Amino acid sequence: MPKLSYTKALNKALTDEMERDPAVFVLGEDIKFALNNVTTGLLDRFGPQRVLETPLSEQGFTNFATGAAMAGRRPVVEYQIPFLLLLVLEQIANQANKFALMSGGQVAVPVTYLLPGTGWRPGWGAQHSDQPYSVFAHLGVKTVIPATPTDAYGLFTTAIRDDDPVVVFCPMPALGIREEVSYVDLVPVPLGVGRVCRPGTDVTVVAIGHLVHEALAVADELSGELSVEVFDPRTLYPFDWAGLAASLERTGRLVVFDDSNRHCGIGAEILATAAEEMPLIAPPKRVTRPDGAVVVGCSPELDRAVQPTRPNCWQPSRLSPSPGDHEVVVAVEIIYADNFMITGRTWRRTWPGRSGGWRRLGRRRPP
Repeated sequence: MPKLSYTKALNKALTDEMERDPAVFVLGEDIKFALNNVTTGLLDRFGPQRVLETPLSEQGFTNFATGAAMAGRRPVVEYQIPFLLLLVLEQIANQANKFALMSGGQVAVPVTYLLPGTGWRPGWGAQHSDQPYSVFAHLGVKTVIPATPTDAYGLFTTAIRDDDPVVVFCPMPALGIREEVSYVDLVPVPLGVGRVCRPGTDVTVVAIGHLVHEALAVADELSGELSVEVFDPRTLYPFDWAGLAASLERTGRLVVFDDSNRHCGIGAEILATAAEEMPLIAPPKRVTRPDGAVVVGCSPELDRAVQPTRPNCWQPSRLSPSPGDHEVVVAVEIIYADNFMITGRTWRRTWPGRSGGWRRLGRRRPP
C-alpha cells in the first residue's frame, strides 16, 4: 500500500477537484513555482487560466476571489504565511462570510483559504509562526485543521465543495507525516464531525491539528497508569460538541492541547462549553501557547520552549491533584546585545497559571 504524505494529500485533493469541477481554480503568490508543493504540476496540467499567479497584495487577490466566487467560480486562495490572514480579515469575515446572510441566501461565496504550513517553524521569526485559527472560529468562519494526510485530503475536498468560505489550516509539524492509504479510500470528510483517534476511559484529550500526534504519544506513555481517549475535532467551527459530549460521558475528565494563544483561544471555548454543558468529575485543563508574542526567531531555544510539545502535555494529562502551577521549561537563557554589552536573562514559564506567560527571574551581566 502506498504511503501518502500530508502535502501530497493536499495536492491530490486540489488536482481531483480541478478535474471534477471546471469552476475550481487556484491563485496566490509564487504558486506557479509550487513553493509549498501543494500546486505541483497544476500549471502544466490546467494552464495559467486556472493557476493564477498574483501580485504581492493579499488584500487585492482575496477580494478578487470573493468577486469570482459570487460570479460562479470556486477559488482556492493559497497564503504563504498565516499571519497574512489578518491583513485580509475584513475581506473574509466581514464580507465573504456575510454575503449569503445579507442576500437572504441568494448569493453564495464558495472560497477556500488554504494555509499550507501554519504555526511554528524553526527560525522563521515572530511574524511568521502564528496560529490564528481561533480568530476565525470566533468570528463564525468555517475553520478546519487536519491532523493526518487522510483528513487533509478529505477536509480540503469538502472545503472546496462547500458553498461558504472555509479556512483550512495545515500545521507545519504535520506536513511531513505519511500514512499508508489506498487512494481509492480517500473520500470527502464532512465538516463538524470529530474523530476518536484512541478510545479511553479515564480522561479525554482534545488535541488540535498536529498535537493529535503528541496526544497519542502521551497516551502511549501513560498507558500503564491511565486510559487516555484522544479526540480530534478536525473542524473548529462548526465544532463537534456532540462528539465531545459522548467522549466525556465515558471519561468525565478533559484536557485540551491547543497550539494557539491561551487567552480567548479555542481551548478556552472548549473548556467553557464542557464546564457549562457536559458531565465533568474534575476541573478541566489546557495546554497552550503563552499569550503575546510567543516566538523569537533569534533564540532557537526560546522558540522551541514556548511550543506546546509532549513534555508540556504530559503532566496535565496525569490528572495531578495539585491545583497550583506546574513549572515547565525552566531556565531558558536569552543572550542578546544591550548597549554594546552582552547580557543574559533567565526566563521561566508556568503552567497553567492565569498569566500563561514567561516570567523574568532576574538579570545578570557576565564578568
